[in-house]
This record gives sequence, structure tokens and C-alpha cells, in this order.
Amino acid sequence: MANFSIESVQVDPVEEQSDVNYTPALITMAVLYFMMGFITCLNDTLVPFFKSGFELNYAQSSLVQFYFFLTYGLMSIPAGRLVGKIGYKNGIVLGFAIAAIGAALFFPASLLHQYSLFLMALFVLAIGIVLLQVAANPYITALGSPKTASARLSLIQGMGSIGTTIAPIFGAFFILANLEQSADSSEAVVWPYMGIGATLLLIAFIVSRLKLPRIKTQEANSRTASTSIWKHRNLRFGIIALFCYVGAEVAIGTFLTNYIGDVLDISEKSANIYVSIYWGSMFVGRILGAVLLKYLSAAKVLMSVALLAIALIAISLLGDGVVSAYSMVAVGFCNSIMFAIIFSLSVQGLGNQTTQASGLLSSAIVGGSIIPYLQGLAIDNFNWTVAFLLPIACYLFIVYYGFNGYKTKLD
Repeated sequence: MANFSIESVQVDPVEEQSDVNYTPALITMAVLYFMMGFITCLNDTLVPFFKSGFELNYAQSSLVQFYFFLTYGLMSIPAGRLVGKIGYKNGIVLGFAIAAIGAALFFPASLLHQYSLFLMALFVLAIGIVLLQVAANPYITALGSPKTASARLSLIQGMGSIGTTIAPIFGAFFILANLEQSADSSEAVVWPYMGIGATLLLIAFIVSRLKLPRIKTQEANSRTASTSIWKHRNLRFGIIALFCYVGAEVAIGTFLTNYIGDVLDISEKSANIYVSIYWGSMFVGRILGAVLLKYLSAAKVLMSVALLAIALIAISLLGDGVVSAYSMVAVGFCNSIMFAIIFSLSVQGLGNQTTQASGLLSSAIVGGSIIPYLQGLAIDNFNWTVAFLLPIACYLFIVYYGFNGYKTKLD
């Protein structure tokens, strides 16, 4: 799950930070990232549930991801501007409130049993998540010493990985377990999402009551830049690479339940547990990657893990049984550090244009909307093998980016 802010920030020096206890705020931020990871990954459970309940094809079921990640392309930059006006704390509270409304909309959507209403609810839910993405990181960096800001951010964002690991297990037992009984109803998703909505409202209330540091933004003035931002080839190719990365990661997670179910001939509930392993391996990869990147070239690591991802997909498609299943699941480990590396390489040498570049990179997360839909079309019209050529193509571009595309040249 991608996490970064659109604007650079600094703590308002008027407030004395040393006299404030930030522990409650940091715990709340950890819960925030857990919920964002949990909600985003729960979409992987909704895809097979809606596919069966509404008798959809793969492309139609992938609209769950399409509308959710579409908000990154539409709302990232407007959300950044909104947060700049109302403040980061209010942005977080508003983000939780909007996400809660989206979750609550699952109730009328279930009563009417309309797939389009569920998609609308997910779109509203995602708007809240985008607001949280934009507003949360600056708070974390401000809650304590600047010297330990990166460590705090990495640790708390790791809670998102825990959320993505738990979500498929939750979905398997509370949603997919009732799949057969919900053939002509969507009642199984109501109470889980009503519970999520209530939790989001509770967190919003807690955040609104916390005493947090005032933060002021430092927006980059693009008019003072001597070079057009689009002349930085590492950024241009980086936007494409990030689009490909998010698209491939989400596409595999989206259809993994159905793919594993077909490969191992097991139920959706049993297959969904493999999705938990897929996302859980990313948490392990991030810890290992944080160590390796201290000693190895980031570009070479990116190229290596992208090549490994391609090899694992190929092994899965050419193999069968358990080998095929776990080879595809292991791609999650390769994905773990791709976002961080692509983002950092993309903004190298941009100076005061980094803020503007961050907004453009945020919009590239819309790849999680488009690639899964295209893969769904491929599954419907061809087969799994042809469909997985799409994420392979995405990883091939990432290989190129790690080999040459990242180089900071102006043209």
C-alpha cells in the first residue's frame, strides 16, 4: 500500500514540542495506517464475493478495484489542496468521517442488492482514504524529534502491512464463509462494513480530541523552477513505473483468490487465506529491504526483485498444484520495496519541484484501477496464462527503470 504526502511540511515553531506527550497521537496514527491497509486489502475479498453474488465476469468484478483506485487519479491533488486549507488534523478527521460514510453506504446497497451502489460506496470510502494518505504522513514526522522522523514513519506505516495481512483472513471467515448462503443477497458484507464505519467514526472522534502540533506547509513554487518538471526523465519514467507497479500488485491481489481456487481446486474461503500470505510477505520484504538498501544500489535491487517477480509468475503459470500457488503468492515479497525505491529514484535531483512531483506520482496510483480491469478482460476472453502476461509486462518496464530509466538526465 502506497503511503506518501503531497506537500512538504514543518512544525510550527510557535508550539513547544518538548512539553507535549506524543504517545497517544502516535498510537492513533498506527491505528490509522492499520485501518487504511485493512480497508484497501479487504477489496480483494469483495471481488470474489461480488463475482459470485451478482454473477459477474472477471472484468465486471474488478470494477471494485477500478472505482477504488480511480480516486487516486481524480482526488490526490485536490485532496492536497483541501488539506492545505483546512489543516492536517482536520484533514485526518474529515478523511475518517468520509470513509465512515462510504462504509455505511454498504447498508442501503445491500438492502437494494445493487452492485452499482456498492461501487458508489467504495468510491466514497476511497475518497476518505486518499484524504488520510495526504494528511497523515506530515503528522507522523512532526510527532517528535526530526532526527527520528524516518524511523517513526517506517514503523507506523508497517502497521499498514499488518492490516493488509489480517484483512483477507477476516474476509474469509466473515464474508466468504457465507458465500453459498448469499447467492442472491449481499447481506454478508453489511455488518463487517458497518463495524468498520463505526470504528472509523470512533477514531475520528479520538483524533479530534487529541492535542497535536500545528503544522504549516511549505509548497513548492513551480514558477521559480528554472526547468520544466517534465524534462526530468527519471520522473517521467518513474510515473510510468509506479503506475505499472501499483497496477501489477493490485491485479495479482485482486484475482489471487480465484486463481488459487482454480489451481488447487479449493473454495474461495480457503483460497483467500493465500491472499493474506501474499500481503504478509510484503511486510517481511520491507524489513529485509530496509537492511539491504543500506548496502546495495537501490536501482539494482529494484531491477533484481522485478526480474524475480517475472520468474515467479512464469513458474506459477508453467507449474501446477502447491508450487504454482506459492510461486504466485511469493510475488508479494518482491513487491515489498518497489514503491519506496521507485518513488525515491523518481524525485532525485528535483529540488524544490519535489512537492509537485510527489503529487504527480500520487496520481500514478490509478494504475491499481486500470491494470486489474484489463487483466479481468483478458481472463474473460482468454485464460489465466494470457491474463498474467499483463503484470509480467508491468514488471518488465520496472526492470528497465532499474536498469536505465531512473538515470537523472534532462532533455
